[in-house]
Amino acid sequence: MRVRAVALLCFFCIGLIIAPAIAANDERYGYITVESVQIHLENDTALVNVHYSVDEGTRLIFFLLGKQDLKNKLLKILNYDDAQMQHINLSEAEFVVNDAAYSYGNGIYWYPSHQFNVGIPKLTVVTPQVVRNYSNTNVFPEGMGYFETGSVTETREIVPQLSSSPKVGSTPQE
Repeated sequence: MRVRAVALLCFFCIGLIIAPAIAANDERYGYITVESVQIHLENDTALVNVHYSVDEGTRLIFFLLGKQDLKNKLLKILNYDDAQMQHINLSEAEFVVNDAAYSYGNGIYWYPSHQFNVGIPKLTVVTPQVVRNYSNTNVFPEGMGYFETGSVTETREIVPQLSSSPKVGSTPQE
């Protein structure tokens, strides 16, 4: 009888340890659940728009104490060293990352692979030429090359053009 009680107690303790790991949500960081991230690349700058939800219990704290902790957690999730917040509320935030892409001169850029600190259910990367969509990932794999917004003349002078690239926040289509 005593062996059964000890075995039952051990299974109960193991269940307490394993249950949170099984129930863990890859898109979640603290009280934030990431829904989608859009990265709009223009020249060497990235405009990063992240959509998320926050736990209901934390909303009152934001109104009383401000959104600095929310900003810090989002920066940790996005994993960019020099991101600057442009806009933040309880469901989305916008950051600008200067020098996010490498310039090879003559209007040619390379956006390298990037690791996020949580799973992103829907990741969209938009350049002036291409839109790439990824699902359930925590990394932008392999990187991608793209060209500056404008055309190059025979004298290698860049002539700006009106861009019809999708805006961040719109639903881009491939």
